[in-house]
Amino acid sequence: MRAVYATDLSEAIETAIGSRTCLECLQRYGIDEIHLVTVTSPNVTTGMPGSDVGGRTRRALDRQRDLLEAEGFRVEAHAMRGTPHRRINGLAERVDADLIIVGSRGQSPLERRLIGGTARNVARTAVRPLLVQRIVEREGEEEADDVHEVASEHLFQRVLYATDFSENAERAFQQFRNLRTPTREATLLHVAPPGRRSGSETDRVDDAEDRLAELADELEGMGIDTRTVVREGEAAEEILAAEAEFDPTTILLGSRGQSRMRRLLLGSVSEDVTAQANSNVLLVPPSGTR
Repeated sequence: MRAVYATDLSEAIETAIGSRTCLECLQRYGIDEIHLVTVTSPNVTTGMPGSDVGGRTRRALDRQRDLLEAEGFRVEAHAMRGTPHRRINGLAERVDADLIIVGSRGQSPLERRLIGGTARNVARTAVRPLLVQRIVEREGEEEADDVHEVASEHLFQRVLYATDFSENAERAFQQFRNLRTPTREATLLHVAPPGRRSGSETDRVDDAEDRLAELADELEGMGIDTRTVVREGEAAEEILAAEAEFDPTTILLGSRGQSRMRRLLLGSVSEDVTAQANSNVLLVPPSGTR
């Protein structure tokens, strides 16, 4: 399986690439080939006298490629110019990637809750499953001592799967075929919208519980310990509340949109969760978006 791994060549991303545990998790997911890509703005001039921007970019990219190759991946490095999310998604389509990986980081506790611009734009337009990997900055005694670390080294150990039982949610559930090896524990969550009274509240809850139980049986058959949870409320709020309660390493959910125009507007629930979660997020686009 192939992954496109986006890097800005920063220390933060190198921390993720240098985490042997994270890389082992990707291998257990099935990734054995990585296309490492960095995208430079077309406004950056690399050919000015005395400038070695291109050389520094290539050396940093080669260093990160070496880290990945040392862990057994086949790696192809790409240095591109243009709009990052377009180049990243374009490469993913060209190499027929099974997964796109982007890092999300911030410089302060507040900013860490806001997804970076590139990650947000890739999420809005991705036509392949996207892993948004959380990278946090820990404060040291001195500003220079601040260090980056991944939020969860065991990327897929505990998965919170949120479903509204739609076709897109079912597509996201199929990711467990790849997650069956690295995932030990899964929480299956359905959030019923408030105020919807198509049947009695008891009937609706019972139906949701029955449908979750069927999904749980599938995962238990894969050897994944599974719990089911049904709540009522605003979906994004309840998903984030479940994250705080169950402490997943990754939240798995589907995004919405069937056309290239609609993909520019990520479903509000997906966007809110991707932006505000502390966990990694594995976001699966709808079918027919390639």
